[in-house]
This record gives sequence, C-alpha cells and structure tokens, in this order.
Amino acid sequence: MSHVDGFFIAAEEACRRIDKEQIQSLAVALSNLKGRLFVLGVGGSAANASHAVNDFRKLCGIEAYAPTDNVAELTARTNDEGWDTTFKTWLEVSRFNKDDALLILSVGGGTDLSSPNIANAVLFAKNLRAKIYGIVGRKIGFTQKYSDICIVIPEIVTEWVTPLSEAFQALVWHALVSHPLLQKNKTKW
Repeated sequence: MSHVDGFFIAAEEACRRIDKEQIQSLAVALSNLKGRLFVLGVGGSAANASHAVNDFRKLCGIEAYAPTDNVAELTARTNDEGWDTTFKTWLEVSRFNKDDALLILSVGGGTDLSSPNIANAVLFAKNLRAKIYGIVGRKIGFTQKYSDICIVIPEIVTEWVTPLSEAFQALVWHALVSHPLLQKNKTKW
C-alpha cells in the first residue's frame, strides 16, 4: 500500500470515528455566544486559526480574533515577556471576559511543556468562567481537560497525528461555519 493510500484510509477512519454530536454541540454553543470568539493556535494551527477567524467573521457574523494575526505584537510579547504568557497577556489587553469564548486549535491542546501559551490562556479563561472550546489531536492537554466542548480528532496512526489533526481542524470549523445555526452569509462559489 502506498503512503497516500494509507494516509487517506486513516483520514476516512477518522471521519467515521469523530464525535459528530460534539461538533453539533459546538455549533449550538457558538450560536448562543454573547461575546467574542478568540481562536488560538500555534504553528500550522496558527494558520488555521487565521483562516477560521476569517470564516467566522465573514460567513457567520461572529466577532472573532486570532492573536497570531498580529505578528509584531506577538513577537514583541514573546521577546519581552516570554512565550508562555503571550496569549494570556494578549487576551488581557483585549478585555477578554466571561461572555467571550476561546476556540483552541492544537495537536496537543497545551501543556506546561508543549504550547504553554495555550495552557495559560485556557487557565485564564477558566478563571474568568468564559467558555472554552477545542479541536485537538490528543487527550492530554489543558484544552481537553478544561474545555466545555472539545472535539478530539481520532488518533488512527500515531505518526500522522499532527497532519491529520491540523487537516481535521479545517474540516470541523468548515462544518461549523456552514452550519445552518451559524452561517448568515453564503459563500460566493
């Protein structure tokens, strides 16, 4: 079997196993959001966060932001304050509050050792009693532990957890922004 065949077989299996009820629950929760949506991700998930923010704003009319879209501020905060606090301090300046929500896109979900900036943002949101949502690739991080709704991408092949997690982040958020509860504006194509 070729790599490509195996990869797509794993993706098909992940499609079968993903918790679709959790995705539906997240659509309902986002349709009831009273505040803003802050989408956090690192690496490839940061690029996904930027794209997701665009879709939530344009298609759903949800006021959404990704701190990684402002590379100047992000790198200044990293340089001056350290990587682990970058998202938390960005949320503080944004006056993040209990009516707002975090949507974490991450493979590991943020731990003390990996993506501590996500872990600290999750704890900050939890302390404010804000909603925390996640699309993650592993059940080990703070996102899965403290979130109100967390979609965990089924781990089919350990070596492909990152590419499949990041691919499925896009699949899930596109299911959300095209959901009748959320989509207010049609796509052009």
